Amino acid sequence: MIVALLSVDLYLPGARSLKDKRQVLLSLKDRLRGKFNLSVAEVDGQDLWQKAVLGMACVANEGSHVHQVLDQALNLIRSVPSVEVVQTHVELL
Repeated sequence: MIVALLSVDLYLPGARSLKDKRQVLLSLKDRLRGKFNLSVAEVDGQDLWQKAVLGMACVANEGSHVHQVLDQALNLIRSVPSVEVVQTHVELL
């Protein structure tokens, strides 16, 4: 069993309030859960308007599948125009 954790630091330049940020992140988290069946949560920066850190977890029986899913999830995040990816970190357990 392979467990992969992906941490993504995000910058939301268009967010003018925590409500704006929540709206963008809720939509993004729902898309990631629905399309890739990932566990997704905002794990840091909850009190900041334009910064967020999303944590994602994926479990599979092959490392290549885990990497493929996380790469596709990261591509989806990068395709969202209101979000900029600042930094990513992948950890395999």
